[in-house]
Amino acid sequence: MPRFATLLLALGIGAAHAGDAPDYPYPVERFAFDSQRQSLEMAYMDVQPEAEPRGTFVLLHGKNFNGAYWHQTIDFLVDSGYRVIVPDQIGFGRSSLPERYQYSFDQLAANTRVLLDQLDVERARVMGHSMGGMLATRFALRYPDFTEVLLLLNPIGLEDWRAMGVPFVPIDQIYRAERAKDFDAIKAYQKASYYDGQWHDVYTPWARMLAAQYEGEDGERFAWNMALTADMILSQPVIYELEQLEVPTVLMIGQRDRTAIGRDLVDNKLAEAMGDYPSLGRRAAARIPEARHIAFDGIGHLPHIEAPQRYLQALESVLD
Repeated sequence: MPRFATLLLALGIGAAHAGDAPDYPYPVERFAFDSQRQSLEMAYMDVQPEAEPRGTFVLLHGKNFNGAYWHQTIDFLVDSGYRVIVPDQIGFGRSSLPERYQYSFDQLAANTRVLLDQLDVERARVMGHSMGGMLATRFALRYPDFTEVLLLLNPIGLEDWRAMGVPFVPIDQIYRAERAKDFDAIKAYQKASYYDGQWHDVYTPWARMLAAQYEGEDGERFAWNMALTADMILSQPVIYELEQLEVPTVLMIGQRDRTAIGRDLVDNKLAEAMGDYPSLGRRAAARIPEARHIAFDGIGHLPHIEAPQRYLQALESVLD
């Protein structure tokens, strides 16, 4: 049976029952390192195939998620013969939540590279979703010889929201908004921004997993880190450097996506123009040397959650 067909039989493995917060699909390990004059720990999953790996994939999560939501991608890639490494970035998931940290995509890329060096990875295919797409792009720009292939799944940062007119918001104000989030608010945002006003039970666990971090004993620290990383996203666009990419690049874009940070802070005309992913994906592909563009019609910000079969079929097509 082809490896894709085999994987489809097990698409539910690793997922939680609707209404529950899911757990990580594989054991989580921790990498201790020093950064910005403090000791931190980076949580990660390192999943090996049964035979000698044909290569390594690194999967980079989005802002409202952590490594757990890559569970189907991990299963598929491991079944395809790859070693798969999935870190939680500092400030996210089970990694350290520092009280102070100067966030930048360069810093997160450097952290990720230190982890991969520790794991004796010499080259890897790097895939990022949403904010992870911005990080993956920065990683490929910093380490082109290390990056075999760059895969961007509905990355944000394909437009410069500050330059378009989104006003500066102090981090303290962002923090207050982050601190007020709960499951209902998270669900409402994701329903409107990610899923075109539709909601299915399969989406619920990932919203609950995020809500659990805001509501947990470290909720204040988590909210503060979310505020810091929101400012990073708004102030450090990578869109202006796409032409400098020197690695084979694939853009995988859900065409119904309209994600845009700061839409609620601008007038209706600008808000409607922001997050036009069909146009953003095409323009980005035209700017990246020899990029491949895969469009998912009728799918939003999370193809791997909303339409896993179509997504995995597309992913299989770019493995070789």
